[in-house]
Amino acid sequence: MSLEYWYMLPISVLIATIAMASGVGGATFFAPILLLALRLPPEIAIGVGLITEVFGFTSGLTAYVRRRLVDFGLAAAMLAFSIPLAVVGVLASKYVEPDILKAILGMGLLAVAFGLLRAPELKEIQSLDNAIDEEHATKMPEMCITSATGETFRYTVCNKSIGMLVASVDGFFMGMISTGLGELNSYFLLQQCRVPSKVAVATSVFAVALTALAAATGHLLRFVSAGGDTLQTVLSLVIFTAPGVVIGGQLGPLLATRVSQRTLEKSLDILFVMVSALTIGQLIVKQF
Repeated sequence: MSLEYWYMLPISVLIATIAMASGVGGATFFAPILLLALRLPPEIAIGVGLITEVFGFTSGLTAYVRRRLVDFGLAAAMLAFSIPLAVVGVLASKYVEPDILKAILGMGLLAVAFGLLRAPELKEIQSLDNAIDEEHATKMPEMCITSATGETFRYTVCNKSIGMLVASVDGFFMGMISTGLGELNSYFLLQQCRVPSKVAVATSVFAVALTALAAATGHLLRFVSAGGDTLQTVLSLVIFTAPGVVIGGQLGPLLATRVSQRTLEKSLDILFVMVSALTIGQLIVKQF
């Protein structure tokens, strides 16, 4: 290991703060930075992004579990599909050409930007929550969760097959390029599966965190197997990115109270589109 990448500590704090405040996975930020700014090979950029994201998820994940907002049954059903597909994505990335991997990452960032653009407004979220409550005012719900604060959520999960498909796609692309549909899961669970927003967010974070852990473990095993300079580069980065995202994970909620969620999402839309254009643009220029 070396101290060559010391500057990744403050950068990681900033990224994790924005990621935690916006609900976007940290690997979505890290992979492009490591790829474009540090010009690291795609497999290292993607793997380090995922490993770092696992550390960043820890504080947020434990908070949701303590608040008893996670639907563990629904999360388990999602993980049954997302984790195996994440492993497949890790294995597939080994056989994909670096330039093609970069192109897929660029398209993935566009997909995240498009998803954030279509995310429901606060009024729409409240309206959907009210509709879910009204649906179960006169009929027995399949699920009933009481949070640590005593708030009760009653609902019946709809469109389960589509939900499992989304989890599968999310897992595969998370394993392959570190960016899946995790940022969109909570919106989908609310809009399509009729899960109350607070439970949807907590369950999504839980499922995405464990899927990221599986994908990160797969990449880490590849790095350990490769050894040499590859492993040294990964460790030299993680010793700074890991503590950075832990710190940023604590600062994120403070930023969220000062900047509106919609403002963050619109800003990230622009950022992801620009980074996607740079990623794909590099590949186009390389061909000439």
